[in-house]
Amino acid sequence: MPDIGAANTVRRRRFQLFSCCHVSRRLNQLSSHDPLWKRHCKKYWLLSEAEKTQRNQSWKAIFLSIYSDLGRYIQHYATLKKAWDDLEKYLGQRCPRMIGSLKDSVQEKDLDAVEAQIGCKLPDDYRCSFRIHNGQKLVVPGLMGSMALSNHYRSEDLLDIDTAAGGFQQRLGLKQCLPLTFCIHTGLSQYMALESVEGRNKYEIFYQCPDQMARNPSAIDMFITGTSYLEWFTSYVNNVVTGGYPIIRDQIFRYVHDKECVATTGDITVSVSTSFLPELSSVHPPHYFFTYRIRIEMSKDALPERACQLDSRYWRITNAKGDVEEVQGPGVVGEFPIISPGRVYEYTSCTTFSTTSGYMEGYYTFHCLYYKDKFFNVIIPRFHMVCPTFKVSTARMETNHNEYAMDEDEDSTDTDEYEDRRRVLDIPAPSGRCPRHT
Repeated sequence: MPDIGAANTVRRRRFQLFSCCHVSRRLNQLSSHDPLWKRHCKKYWLLSEAEKTQRNQSWKAIFLSIYSDLGRYIQHYATLKKAWDDLEKYLGQRCPRMIGSLKDSVQEKDLDAVEAQIGCKLPDDYRCSFRIHNGQKLVVPGLMGSMALSNHYRSEDLLDIDTAAGGFQQRLGLKQCLPLTFCIHTGLSQYMALESVEGRNKYEIFYQCPDQMARNPSAIDMFITGTSYLEWFTSYVNNVVTGGYPIIRDQIFRYVHDKECVATTGDITVSVSTSFLPELSSVHPPHYFFTYRIRIEMSKDALPERACQLDSRYWRITNAKGDVEEVQGPGVVGEFPIISPGRVYEYTSCTTFSTTSGYMEGYYTFHCLYYKDKFFNVIIPRFHMVCPTFKVSTARMETNHNEYAMDEDEDSTDTDEYEDRRRVLDIPAPSGRCPRHT
């Protein structure tokens, strides 16, 4: 008699084989189904219908072609490409000269050559960004933001890969750090740590801040600006394209504006934005430098007889320890602006704290132009200033702390008197032209 069990097993295996063949044939059909590849092309490569038409290929062929070149960046490419596209579109309408300074992308072999030159691996998000744009030329203004005071000017360029490799650091204090930006006026750079050494996390981005109280030149503190290239670059672009950083005279100014930092008195509105200047700050000794930009505007609906002139200012400055300093003085930055319906007056000033944070508030005193004996105060909203996270040099931590005495009792200063009361820091004087934006 035939073995019924064996026959059933053979039938089951034939059915399973047939099912597998059917599934395999169906998967093969699906893998060639162009609409599925279209979704991947748009998701990972941000490819448009117009670009697809220009290529004159199927979506599958396009996806595989791009993947063969940029496949290692598939987790980063769409995010970085969108950031670059948004930045170019935004700046193209507002300061096209800056767009003209961008360099074309580099190839994989160029990035591999840099890795061989510096002896360190570059993170994939950094490499991916340079496959889109190879930084910019060393020009003014720089892509990564500017800042200007009466006697100080900073503008940071995004370095191309070769210039960055040329500035790669192996010295103590900045060991295995790659510069990302450079200011030709101040020499300031933001660095990315390519290894976890000297107390830094791998791929952390920071401004260097020499310890001016240490005897060891390798004692370099750090103001942290990012935890990875992707986070650092995309957060900066977001601030630019959303209007968080204003465009002033064809330059990106890295002022941060708190939407709640606005006060209206009658027909006059005062708003404030602030910025921290790492190049004029230090952790040791504790000296934190901030600049603020104030906008004074009279409503366009105000009556003509509401026109007035600013006579004086009053500031109440409080540091993180609760110490208070009061400052009064004539005008602002040496001027006595006239405010009339629809007119805006803006000026820039600065202050310093011996603590990592503080706030300012106060009022302006105006007199009416039509009724010269009528005076009134306009509120300046409270605005806070906080320095970024910083790390203390491991060289200092390894040194006897008793060798250094830190004086944290230094008062804050209202910058309208800053020229006369400037604290001396061991920082090179900026070279080149320093335009005044007040």
